[in-house]
Amino acid sequence: MDAIAGVTARVAAIETRFAQLSMLAQGAQAATAATTATGRTTAVGGTTAVGGTTAAGRGTATTGTSFATALADAVAATGPKATSAKLNAKGIPAELAAYGNGKIPKAALDQVGNTGHRLWAPAAGSLENLLAAARRDGVKIGITDSYRPYGEQVDLARRKGLYSQGGLAAKPGTSDHGWGMAVDLDLNSKAQAWMRANGPRFGFVEDTPREPWHWGYKPKS
Repeated sequence: MDAIAGVTARVAAIETRFAQLSMLAQGAQAATAATTATGRTTAVGGTTAVGGTTAAGRGTATTGTSFATALADAVAATGPKATSAKLNAKGIPAELAAYGNGKIPKAALDQVGNTGHRLWAPAAGSLENLLAAARRDGVKIGITDSYRPYGEQVDLARRKGLYSQGGLAAKPGTSDHGWGMAVDLDLNSKAQAWMRANGPRFGFVEDTPREPWHWGYKPKS
């Protein structure tokens, strides 16, 4: 039964990712179609420029738009990456619940850009959008921890103590890190202020007292 549930969960994750990629491909086609016969390049929902720079700061070519450029423009123009945030009655990602907290295989999680960190797919997509927005505002945000396997949570509790007893670790098997729904961020004072002002619009909230670096992904239902 566990094997069947695991396969079902993985199929759901693949379907979600396929829907995301389909939307991006459609946006890229729209951006490519916007290139006029005179060589003007218009990003979807953006600004037309000849040999200049769009409002978003990207240079535009006068000889047409490559698929890669069109895709990048489509992603930026359509806003945050599409996500499917389906939680069960316990607030756990429906497609990951069968694996267990901290026991999710690497393939069932999405990488956050090129950081090497992995999260539940909707959280990963939202965090990528958040980091991009911060960069546009001149704010640097680093990631120190993301999905945490059960064994690492056990080790963390041993070294830093349980949060309920004044330490800094959740009881193994209960941490949002174990569901790929939390990140620990490297924040200076400017970045911390930016996160508090902007994190919630990307679904990330500062939800753990005494841990200003810990941000949980709480998608709107």
